[in-house]
Amino acid sequence: MDPLGYFLNNTERIATYAQIHFKVVLIVTVISLLLWIPVGVLITRNERLAQVALNIANLLMCIPSIALFAIFVTIPFFGLGMRSAATALVMYAMLPLLRNVYKGVKSVDKSIIEAGRGMGMPSWRLFWEIELPLALPVIFAGIRISVVLTTGITTVATFIGVQTLGRLIQLGISRSNMDMIIVGALIVAVISLAIDFILGRIERKLISPGLRVNS
Repeated sequence: MDPLGYFLNNTERIATYAQIHFKVVLIVTVISLLLWIPVGVLITRNERLAQVALNIANLLMCIPSIALFAIFVTIPFFGLGMRSAATALVMYAMLPLLRNVYKGVKSVDKSIIEAGRGMGMPSWRLFWEIELPLALPVIFAGIRISVVLTTGITTVATFIGVQTLGRLIQLGISRSNMDMIIVGALIVAVISLAIDFILGRIERKLISPGLRVNS
């Protein structure tokens, strides 16, 4: 068994898989942020809607990833490939983003909001100048969880035709090649840790120490 030797002898192939992996994660993250953050803000205005949305998000998270990918593959418009993978991954990103946006906005002290209203601030200013800045630490924690989760689950997308780093694991299983499995798993783990570290540094730059969420 020589994982390092396999890595050094197959850097070009691994780099190709890593590039596709990053592309999928980036696409899914952008779509998820644009979709679930506004929805998260919306449900803070309606408790009944919030419970329905959060229950759906919890249910989706309980579905095994390979099963959710397979469900989209059977739908004609999606089929094998990027569409099914990206859609399933966006569904998995729903819970951490939705939950943290909801909790973040709801955790803002009501007395601060009332003080803003007393100063004559309209609703849109209350949100942008009071609620969002105070909720940002919790929201950012959800973003970190979502991106790391997406990075890991993207590995499974290889089973529906997207040649991410999971391809190394898939080939390793089919060939009983432990080196391929170890290299694939370790690279995904290292990438996940690196992304979380980078996002943590960004969080420190954007959010004051007194507001940060410990993670």
